[in-house]
Amino acid sequence: MTDKVIRIFKIINAIQSNPGITAADLAFRCEVNIRTIYRDLDVISHFAPVTNEGRGTGYKFMGKFFLYPLDFSEQEALAFSLLPSVLEPGKIPPGFLSAFDKVMGTQLKEKSKQNAVLENIADIIQMGKPAYRKESRNFLQPLIGAIMEHRRIRTVYHSQLRNETTQREIDPYYLIPRDQRFYLIGYCHLKGAIRTFRISRFQQVEVTDSIFDKGNFNIKQYLKNTWSIDRGNKNITFKVRFHPEVARYIKEEELFVHPRMSDEEDGSLLFEVTVNNEKEFIKWILQYGPNAEILEPVAARQGLKQQLEQWMNVYQ
Repeated sequence: MTDKVIRIFKIINAIQSNPGITAADLAFRCEVNIRTIYRDLDVISHFAPVTNEGRGTGYKFMGKFFLYPLDFSEQEALAFSLLPSVLEPGKIPPGFLSAFDKVMGTQLKEKSKQNAVLENIADIIQMGKPAYRKESRNFLQPLIGAIMEHRRIRTVYHSQLRNETTQREIDPYYLIPRDQRFYLIGYCHLKGAIRTFRISRFQQVEVTDSIFDKGNFNIKQYLKNTWSIDRGNKNITFKVRFHPEVARYIKEEELFVHPRMSDEEDGSLLFEVTVNNEKEFIKWILQYGPNAEILEPVAARQGLKQQLEQWMNVYQ
């Protein structure tokens, strides 16, 4: 068992330092037959992306895999840390324990370095705070870490709309910034579906040891035609004319949808877009006041007219 572990590390180092090395060369270096190398390579393929593109091309690692810094997941690090306890004391070769200590020391060092980076990121990113609470903890660091390591979180979440607080387990997929706040998109085990959570409404966040898989979830497809963050149920195509005073600002807007824009002779801008949340889109339009005119659909145009009449009654 010990010899196999040491040989696997030898093979990884050999492939890493000599991309394209052949199985015959690996067998020569490890002093075993080529069938043993093939079996070891099969084991390595379960935790490292090793590939052989065809006869005579040799073996190499795909992507950015590299033994140092250690590319251990939490489960791999735990499994590796238990290795000495399953070996027979009398059969441990000289130098193994010191080598093991170096590997585990490197793992802890890299983990500490990663946590420091996440702390810096959380300090750099400034978020707004809920008006209804005097204090609000910044959970960005554990959330970013959980997303990177594909680990489930256990939370206490307050829904302001329903005025209720619930405990939830969430598989965190993506953090989405909007205005002065962040939203988390992930799988909610309580609801059994993908949900969007406002970060400022988390009252507690605990990163668990449970690992999750996003499967075939596609964030671009999920947010398709979503103007801001709330997904609606019905696609509506808007046509808006922006006056020359604001046309150039509209072209500089960074949007999550893809509008069709065309310049008019008078300098105005014709803006067409399909969205699934009418309320959010009109809220954006209103910030441009009379410099933005909804042309289509007629129902949205009439609805905005009624809203303006209500405002007039308030300010009279």
